[in-house]
Amino acid sequence: MTYAHSAQAIVDVAASPEALFDYLDDQVRVGSHMQKPSMMMLGGRMSYEFDDAQGRAVGSVIRMQGNILGLVLSVEEVVIERRPPRRKAWETRGDPNLLVIGAYRMGFEISASGETSRLRVFINYDYPATFAGKFLGSLCAPMYARWCVNRMAKDAADAFEAAGGHRSTAGMGQTMANRP
Repeated sequence: MTYAHSAQAIVDVAASPEALFDYLDDQVRVGSHMQKPSMMMLGGRMSYEFDDAQGRAVGSVIRMQGNILGLVLSVEEVVIERRPPRRKAWETRGDPNLLVIGAYRMGFEISASGETSRLRVFINYDYPATFAGKFLGSLCAPMYARWCVNRMAKDAADAFEAAGGHRSTAGMGQTMANRP
């Protein structure tokens, strides 16, 4: 599937590709920014429900549900690619019930870069299909998508920095339109 919009964050992380993939392969860690109330979540939060594979196998199903401004939001994702220690991707299944982002594909790529790993977190997305969703999406989705990929990249870098590493934030917050 091709999506109309995308955002990515690129960061160097003081970890081997294997250690970084293991950290990011935990969907609870990857989505920790969604589980806490924040300004970008308008004070709401999402909770996760997993199948037996816990998001760690192709075909594994991840469900999120939450409440934002009194509205019940939900989305179901399925892992479509998992190639340790280099790449993982998941995408929405069915019709997501979200405010500013509709169907999406999200994931990460890791490449060795000397003694560090270069992490690229990406999201390719469409606006929601409703008129209100398209309006809100055009206003808020680019900012929300950047926040999401930046949080995921920063949280991973910070986890290894706390263990004595360092990081570079090259490419944080890049957004591209009409990119497959």
